[in-house]
Amino acid sequence: MFLSDNQKKIITLLADGEFHSGTELAHRLGISRAAICKHLKVLSESGLQHSAVSGKGYRLDNAMELLEQSKIEAILSNQSKGLLSTLEIHDHINSTNSYLVELSQQNASSGFVCFAEHQTAGKGRRGRQWVSPYGSNIYLSIRWYFQSGPASISGLSLAIGVAVIRALRQSLVFPGSGTSMDVGLKWPNDIYSQGKKLGGILIEVSGETDGPCTAVIGLGLNLFLPETQAQTITQAWTDLTKVTGQQPLSRNKLAGTLLNQLLPVISGFEAVGISAYIDEWRHYDCLKGQSATLFIGQQQIKGTIEGVDNNGLLLIKRFDGLVQAFASGEVSFSSSVR
Repeated sequence: MFLSDNQKKIITLLADGEFHSGTELAHRLGISRAAICKHLKVLSESGLQHSAVSGKGYRLDNAMELLEQSKIEAILSNQSKGLLSTLEIHDHINSTNSYLVELSQQNASSGFVCFAEHQTAGKGRRGRQWVSPYGSNIYLSIRWYFQSGPASISGLSLAIGVAVIRALRQSLVFPGSGTSMDVGLKWPNDIYSQGKKLGGILIEVSGETDGPCTAVIGLGLNLFLPETQAQTITQAWTDLTKVTGQQPLSRNKLAGTLLNQLLPVISGFEAVGISAYIDEWRHYDCLKGQSATLFIGQQQIKGTIEGVDNNGLLLIKRFDGLVQAFASGEVSFSSSVR
């Protein structure tokens, strides 16, 4: 469902979380109060819950900041502006990754960035759905063209994880304290805080084995995830509001900060590879030393996580003392993970 111009205007007026009377909204939009009620009904059906109180008016149950291209671009460095070819913000989309994968087949430009306020079919790993309530979180995908084949970008997801952590630590440093919140990385492509999933990375690669390839790099990051929207999530999760104990960060500022970190890492990865990021990734590793099980299809490998090797492969020390390296798989761990 796509929002009309009037529905977008209503969201913008109610985004502060304060009450606004039906008369005020009708006057600001130049439409009737009955039309305001109809638009609010549509917004509720889209998942934007609001309260209506006699004598006060309407307000969204949770204040929000909608993404604006001009505000995101104001945060971008000159380097990021030079790497960015296109920036789009969608109200509703099936998936930012799916959208850019489709555009890749039409030879869309490298450096194409897509944000969304809401995803109707957000994509997680292994076909899972990424819960994507409207106007609450970061849903971002970047399309990039690489001159060499997929083997040349092995470990890219780990480098992307490092870029995300850099952006988060830059955004979450508390003024005067010089300290940042506890955020880390779970192999191969999850963002974690205090043992709970904060975000995820999904990279989809297409192209010839030995020729040029295109990668669509997707990021889902929880800023504020309403409990009612998260009921279908089957793993421990968190959001930045819970991590910081404060109101959600500015989505526009965080979006720009993420691009400032992501675009340079992506553009330079072919030249430097995972070796340029592996030591920093290890610093943020939140699994090392933990007992865990690695699932590869129907196979289960139990042991202790020993970190990653220089190629970004997961190292597991089995109970017989043998250390093995793995390129893929799903890691399940106990709740004691830090």
